[in-house]
Amino acid sequence: MRTVNDIENAADTLRAWALDEDLKRHVMGTPTLAAAASKVARRYTAGESVGEAVAVAGAAIARGHRASIEYAGESVRTADLAHSEAGVFLDLAAAISREELPSTISFDLSHLGLLVDPDMAVGYVRQLAAATEHLGTVLMISAEGSDRTDLVLDVYERLSAEIPRVGITLQARLHRTPVDLERVLALPGTIRLVKGAFLEPESVAYPRGSAELTAAYLQLAGRIIDTGHALNLATHDDELVDTLIASFGGALKSATVEFEMLLGLGTDLLDRLHREGYATREYVVFGGEWWLYVLNRIAEHPQRVVTALADLNRDDGANSRNAE
Repeated sequence: MRTVNDIENAADTLRAWALDEDLKRHVMGTPTLAAAASKVARRYTAGESVGEAVAVAGAAIARGHRASIEYAGESVRTADLAHSEAGVFLDLAAAISREELPSTISFDLSHLGLLVDPDMAVGYVRQLAAATEHLGTVLMISAEGSDRTDLVLDVYERLSAEIPRVGITLQARLHRTPVDLERVLALPGTIRLVKGAFLEPESVAYPRGSAELTAAYLQLAGRIIDTGHALNLATHDDELVDTLIASFGGALKSATVEFEMLLGLGTDLLDRLHREGYATREYVVFGGEWWLYVLNRIAEHPQRVVTALADLNRDDGANSRNAE
Protein backbone atom coordinates (compact mmCIF):
# COMPACT_ATOMS: atom_id res chain seq x y z
CA MET A 1 0.00 0.00 0.00
CA ARG A 2 1.44 3.40 -0.98
CA THR A 3 1.87 5.95 1.79
CA VAL A 4 1.88 9.72 1.51
CA ASN A 5 5.63 9.64 2.14
CA ASP A 6 6.12 7.14 -0.70
CA ILE A 7 4.26 9.44 -3.10
CA GLU A 8 6.19 12.52 -1.98
CA ASN A 9 9.49 10.65 -2.29
CA ALA A 10 8.51 9.55 -5.80
CA ALA A 11 7.70 13.15 -6.69
CA ASP A 12 11.06 14.34 -5.36
CA THR A 13 12.82 11.65 -7.39
CA LEU A 14 11.12 12.88 -10.56
CA ARG A 15 12.05 16.48 -9.75
CA ALA A 16 15.67 15.43 -9.17
CA TRP A 17 15.65 13.62 -12.53
CA ALA A 18 14.29 16.80 -14.12
CA LEU A 19 17.45 18.63 -13.05
CA ASP A 20 19.87 15.76 -13.87
CA GLU A 21 21.63 16.88 -17.06
CA ASP A 22 23.61 13.62 -17.36
CA LEU A 23 20.44 11.52 -17.21
CA LYS A 24 18.78 13.79 -19.74
CA ARG A 25 21.73 13.45 -22.15
CA HIS A 26 21.71 9.67 -21.75
CA VAL A 27 17.99 9.29 -22.37
CA MET A 28 17.80 11.75 -25.26
CA GLY A 29 21.01 10.37 -26.79
CA THR A 30 19.73 6.78 -26.84
CA PRO A 31 17.28 6.37 -29.75
CA THR A 32 14.99 3.81 -28.13
CA LEU A 33 14.83 5.71 -24.84
CA ALA A 34 14.36 9.04 -26.63
CA ALA A 35 11.46 7.64 -28.67
CA ALA A 36 9.78 6.31 -25.52
CA ALA A 37 10.28 9.57 -23.63
CA SER A 38 8.86 11.54 -26.54
CA LYS A 39 5.68 9.44 -26.44
CA VAL A 40 5.22 10.34 -22.79
CA ALA A 41 5.94 14.02 -23.48
CA ARG A 42 3.38 14.23 -26.25
CA ARG A 43 0.51 14.27 -23.75
CA TYR A 44 1.82 17.50 -22.25
CA THR A 45 3.29 19.26 -25.29
CA ALA A 46 2.06 20.42 -28.69
CA GLY A 47 5.00 19.01 -30.65
CA GLU A 48 8.34 20.48 -31.66
CA SER A 49 7.48 23.18 -34.20
CA VAL A 50 5.93 26.63 -34.15
CA GLY A 51 3.30 25.42 -36.58
CA GLU A 52 2.22 22.59 -34.28
CA ALA A 53 2.02 24.96 -31.32
CA VAL A 54 -0.10 27.46 -33.25
CA ALA A 55 -2.43 24.68 -34.40
CA VAL A 56 -2.93 23.37 -30.86
CA ALA A 57 -3.46 26.91 -29.55
CA GLY A 58 -6.01 27.42 -32.32
CA ALA A 59 -7.87 24.31 -31.17
CA ALA A 60 -8.00 25.71 -27.62
CA ILE A 61 -9.36 28.99 -28.97
CA ALA A 62 -12.00 27.08 -30.95
CA ARG A 63 -13.18 25.59 -27.61
CA GLY A 64 -13.70 29.13 -26.32
CA HIS A 65 -10.43 29.65 -24.45
CA ARG A 66 -7.58 32.07 -24.89
CA ALA A 67 -4.10 30.60 -25.25
CA SER A 68 -0.56 30.99 -24.01
CA ILE A 69 2.35 29.49 -25.94
CA GLU A 70 5.79 28.72 -24.57
CA TYR A 71 8.83 27.39 -26.40
CA ALA A 72 10.31 24.98 -23.85
CA GLY A 73 13.81 25.59 -22.57
CA GLU A 74 15.78 27.16 -19.77
CA SER A 75 19.26 27.82 -18.37
CA VAL A 76 20.95 28.79 -21.64
CA ARG A 77 24.60 29.54 -20.89
CA THR A 78 26.06 30.66 -24.21
CA ALA A 79 25.32 33.75 -26.27
CA ASP A 80 25.14 31.73 -29.50
CA LEU A 81 22.48 29.39 -28.13
CA ALA A 82 20.50 32.28 -26.66
CA HIS A 83 20.55 33.94 -30.07
CA SER A 84 19.26 30.85 -31.88
CA GLU A 85 16.57 30.19 -29.24
CA ALA A 86 15.45 33.81 -29.42
CA GLY A 87 15.04 33.26 -33.16
CA VAL A 88 12.43 30.56 -32.47
CA PHE A 89 10.54 32.92 -30.16
CA LEU A 90 10.60 35.57 -32.87
CA ASP A 91 9.25 33.01 -35.36
CA LEU A 92 6.49 32.27 -32.85
CA ALA A 93 5.74 35.99 -32.49
CA ALA A 94 5.50 36.30 -36.27
CA ALA A 95 3.09 33.35 -36.45
CA ILE A 96 0.88 34.72 -33.65
CA SER A 97 0.82 38.11 -35.38
CA ARG A 98 0.04 36.57 -38.76
CA GLU A 99 -2.82 34.47 -37.39
CA GLU A 100 -3.93 37.23 -34.98
CA LEU A 101 -4.17 34.67 -32.18
CA PRO A 102 -5.43 35.77 -28.75
CA SER A 103 -2.35 34.18 -27.18
CA THR A 104 0.34 35.32 -24.82
CA ILE A 105 3.98 34.34 -25.32
CA SER A 106 5.56 32.81 -22.22
CA PHE A 107 9.25 32.24 -21.57
CA ASP A 108 11.97 31.74 -18.99
CA LEU A 109 14.32 34.72 -18.97
CA SER A 110 17.17 32.21 -18.64
CA HIS A 111 16.07 30.75 -21.99
CA LEU A 112 16.79 34.15 -23.53
CA GLY A 113 20.27 34.53 -22.04
CA LEU A 114 19.62 35.90 -18.55
CA LEU A 115 22.46 33.83 -17.08
CA VAL A 116 24.84 34.96 -19.81
CA ASP A 117 24.01 38.67 -19.59
CA PRO A 118 20.76 40.23 -18.31
CA ASP A 119 21.09 42.92 -20.99
CA MET A 120 20.90 40.19 -23.61
CA ALA A 121 17.61 38.85 -22.22
CA VAL A 122 16.19 42.38 -22.04
CA GLY A 123 17.14 42.96 -25.67
CA TYR A 124 15.36 39.83 -26.88
CA VAL A 125 12.20 40.69 -24.93
CA ARG A 126 12.26 44.12 -26.57
CA GLN A 127 12.39 42.40 -29.96
CA LEU A 128 9.42 40.19 -29.05
CA ALA A 129 7.51 43.27 -27.93
CA ALA A 130 8.23 45.06 -31.22
CA ALA A 131 7.16 41.99 -33.23
CA THR A 132 3.78 41.78 -31.46
CA GLU A 133 3.10 45.48 -30.90
CA HIS A 134 0.09 45.71 -33.22
CA LEU A 135 -1.69 42.92 -31.31
CA GLY A 136 -0.68 44.08 -27.85
CA THR A 137 0.37 40.51 -27.02
CA VAL A 138 1.17 39.90 -23.36
CA LEU A 139 4.72 38.62 -22.82
CA MET A 140 4.67 36.44 -19.71
CA ILE A 141 7.84 35.75 -17.75
CA SER A 142 7.74 32.24 -16.29
CA ALA A 143 8.89 31.26 -12.80
CA GLU A 144 12.33 29.78 -12.19
CA GLY A 145 13.97 28.31 -9.09
CA SER A 146 14.10 30.42 -5.94
CA ASP A 147 17.83 31.01 -6.40
CA ARG A 148 16.97 33.12 -9.47
CA THR A 149 13.94 34.98 -8.13
CA ASP A 150 15.78 38.20 -7.31
CA LEU A 151 17.43 38.33 -10.72
CA VAL A 152 14.14 37.61 -12.52
CA LEU A 153 12.26 40.28 -10.56
CA ASP A 154 15.00 42.85 -11.15
CA VAL A 155 14.79 42.29 -14.91
CA TYR A 156 10.98 42.29 -14.81
CA GLU A 157 10.98 45.64 -13.04
CA ARG A 158 13.35 47.00 -15.66
CA LEU A 159 11.22 45.73 -18.55
CA SER A 160 7.98 46.98 -16.99
CA ALA A 161 9.25 50.54 -17.13
CA GLU A 162 9.24 50.42 -20.93
CA ILE A 163 6.89 47.54 -21.88
CA PRO A 164 3.76 47.54 -19.68
CA ARG A 165 2.41 44.35 -21.26
CA VAL A 166 5.22 42.21 -19.83
CA GLY A 167 3.79 40.00 -17.04
CA ILE A 168 5.34 37.97 -14.25
CA THR A 169 4.76 34.56 -12.64
CA LEU A 170 4.81 34.27 -8.83
CA GLN A 171 4.98 31.01 -6.87
CA ALA A 172 2.64 30.70 -3.91
CA ARG A 173 4.91 28.05 -2.36
CA LEU A 174 7.76 30.46 -1.67
CA HIS A 175 7.74 32.06 1.77
CA ARG A 176 9.05 35.28 0.22
CA THR A 177 6.19 35.73 -2.25
CA PRO A 178 3.94 38.04 -0.16
CA VAL A 179 6.78 40.59 -0.10
CA ASP A 180 7.50 40.05 -3.81
CA LEU A 181 3.80 40.54 -4.56
CA GLU A 182 3.78 44.02 -3.07
CA ARG A 183 6.70 44.88 -5.32
CA VAL A 184 5.04 43.66 -8.50
CA LEU A 185 1.64 45.16 -7.66
CA ALA A 186 3.31 48.53 -8.23
CA LEU A 187 4.04 47.47 -11.83
CA PRO A 188 1.49 47.27 -14.66
CA GLY A 189 1.89 43.71 -15.95
CA THR A 190 -0.40 40.71 -15.46
CA ILE A 191 0.44 38.52 -12.47
CA ARG A 192 0.32 34.78 -13.11
CA LEU A 193 -0.11 32.95 -9.80
CA VAL A 194 1.08 29.33 -9.66
CA LYS A 195 1.64 26.93 -6.77
CA GLY A 196 5.28 26.30 -7.76
CA ALA A 197 6.73 23.07 -9.10
CA PHE A 198 10.45 23.30 -8.32
CA LEU A 199 12.33 21.15 -5.81
CA GLU A 200 12.80 23.57 -2.89
CA PRO A 201 13.72 23.06 0.78
CA GLU A 202 11.01 23.63 3.37
CA SER A 203 13.04 26.52 4.73
CA VAL A 204 12.24 28.29 1.44
CA ALA A 205 8.85 26.88 0.41
CA TYR A 206 5.70 25.32 1.82
CA PRO A 207 5.37 21.56 1.34
CA ARG A 208 3.47 20.52 -1.77
CA GLY A 209 -0.08 19.44 -1.02
CA SER A 210 -0.06 21.19 2.35
CA ALA A 211 -2.81 23.26 3.93
CA GLU A 212 -0.23 26.05 4.28
CA LEU A 213 0.27 26.14 0.52
CA THR A 214 -3.48 26.31 -0.15
CA ALA A 215 -3.82 29.10 2.40
CA ALA A 216 -0.92 30.99 0.85
CA TYR A 217 -2.43 30.70 -2.64
CA LEU A 218 -5.82 31.95 -1.43
CA GLN A 219 -4.27 34.86 0.49
CA LEU A 220 -2.18 35.96 -2.49
CA ALA A 221 -5.12 35.61 -4.89
CA GLY A 222 -7.33 37.63 -2.58
CA ARG A 223 -4.78 40.41 -2.28
CA ILE A 224 -4.47 40.68 -6.08
CA ILE A 225 -8.23 40.53 -6.64
CA ASP A 226 -8.77 43.29 -4.06
CA THR A 227 -6.44 45.60 -6.01
CA GLY A 228 -8.13 44.92 -9.37
CA HIS A 229 -4.76 44.00 -10.87
CA ALA A 230 -4.77 41.64 -13.88
CA LEU A 231 -4.50 38.07 -12.59
CA ASN A 232 -4.11 34.62 -14.10
CA LEU A 233 -5.06 31.89 -11.63
CA ALA A 234 -2.84 29.14 -13.00
CA THR A 235 -3.89 25.85 -11.43
CA HIS A 236 -5.55 22.63 -12.50
CA ASP A 237 -6.22 21.57 -8.91
CA ASP A 238 -10.00 21.14 -8.94
CA GLU A 239 -10.31 21.43 -5.15
CA LEU A 240 -8.39 24.71 -5.17
CA VAL A 241 -10.52 25.99 -8.06
CA ASP A 242 -13.71 25.21 -6.14
CA THR A 243 -12.30 26.92 -3.04
CA LEU A 244 -11.37 30.00 -5.07
CA ILE A 245 -14.90 30.20 -6.46
CA ALA A 246 -16.43 29.73 -3.01
CA SER A 247 -14.10 32.37 -1.54
CA PHE A 248 -14.27 35.08 -4.19
CA GLY A 249 -17.50 34.42 -6.09
CA GLY A 250 -18.40 36.89 -8.82
CA ALA A 251 -15.07 38.73 -8.48
CA LEU A 252 -13.54 35.88 -10.50
CA LYS A 253 -15.72 36.85 -13.46
CA SER A 254 -14.31 40.38 -13.62
CA ALA A 255 -12.46 41.49 -16.73
CA THR A 256 -9.11 41.25 -14.94
CA VAL A 257 -9.21 37.59 -13.85
CA GLU A 258 -8.58 34.39 -15.84
CA PHE A 259 -8.23 30.72 -15.02
CA GLU A 260 -5.28 29.13 -16.80
CA MET A 261 -4.45 25.44 -17.15
CA LEU A 262 -1.70 23.47 -18.81
CA LEU A 263 -2.22 21.50 -22.00
CA GLY A 264 -3.06 17.89 -21.16
CA LEU A 265 -4.07 18.71 -17.58
CA GLY A 266 -7.46 19.80 -16.36
CA THR A 267 -8.99 19.95 -19.85
CA ASP A 268 -12.49 19.05 -18.69
CA LEU A 269 -12.25 21.47 -15.76
CA LEU A 270 -11.16 24.33 -18.01
CA ASP A 271 -14.03 23.63 -20.40
CA ARG A 272 -16.46 23.58 -17.46
CA LEU A 273 -15.21 26.92 -16.19
CA HIS A 274 -15.66 28.41 -19.66
CA ARG A 275 -19.24 27.15 -19.78
CA GLU A 276 -19.86 28.73 -16.37
CA GLY A 277 -18.79 32.13 -17.66
CA TYR A 278 -15.21 32.44 -16.42
CA ALA A 279 -12.40 33.68 -18.67
CA THR A 280 -10.11 30.76 -19.42
CA ARG A 281 -6.72 30.19 -21.02
CA GLU A 282 -4.90 27.01 -22.07
CA TYR A 283 -1.11 26.94 -21.76
CA VAL A 284 0.58 25.28 -24.74
CA VAL A 285 4.22 24.17 -24.61
CA PHE A 286 6.24 23.09 -27.66
CA GLY A 287 9.82 22.32 -28.63
CA GLY A 288 12.38 19.57 -28.10
CA GLU A 289 13.66 20.73 -24.70
CA TRP A 290 10.70 19.48 -22.72
CA TRP A 291 12.61 17.29 -20.22
CA LEU A 292 12.34 19.58 -17.17
CA TYR A 293 8.79 20.63 -17.96
CA VAL A 294 7.34 17.13 -18.46
CA LEU A 295 9.03 15.54 -15.44
CA ASN A 296 7.79 18.36 -13.24
CA ARG A 297 4.24 17.85 -14.57
CA ILE A 298 4.37 14.14 -13.71
CA ALA A 299 5.96 14.92 -10.33
CA GLU A 300 3.01 17.13 -9.39
CA HIS A 301 0.91 13.94 -9.33
CA PRO A 302 3.18 10.86 -9.29
CA GLN A 303 0.14 8.72 -10.12
CA ARG A 304 0.65 10.08 -13.65
CA VAL A 305 3.49 7.57 -13.96
CA VAL A 306 0.74 5.02 -14.64
CA THR A 307 -0.62 7.28 -17.40
CA ALA A 308 2.90 7.60 -18.81
CA LEU A 309 3.23 3.81 -18.96
CA ALA A 310 -0.13 3.61 -20.74
CA ASP A 311 1.04 6.22 -23.26
CA LEU A 312 4.06 4.05 -24.08
CA ASN A 313 1.63 1.36 -25.28
CA ARG A 314 -0.37 3.70 -27.53
CA ASP A 315 0.14 4.45 -31.17
CA ASP A 316 1.18 8.10 -31.62
CA GLY A 317 -2.12 8.92 -33.28
CA ALA A 318 -4.08 7.48 -30.36
CA ASN A 319 -2.33 9.38 -27.60
CA SER A 320 -5.06 11.52 -26.05
CA ARG A 321 -4.16 14.61 -24.10
CA ASN A 322 -7.64 14.76 -22.63
CA ALA A 323 -7.55 11.47 -20.77
CA GLU A 324 -6.07 11.60 -17.26
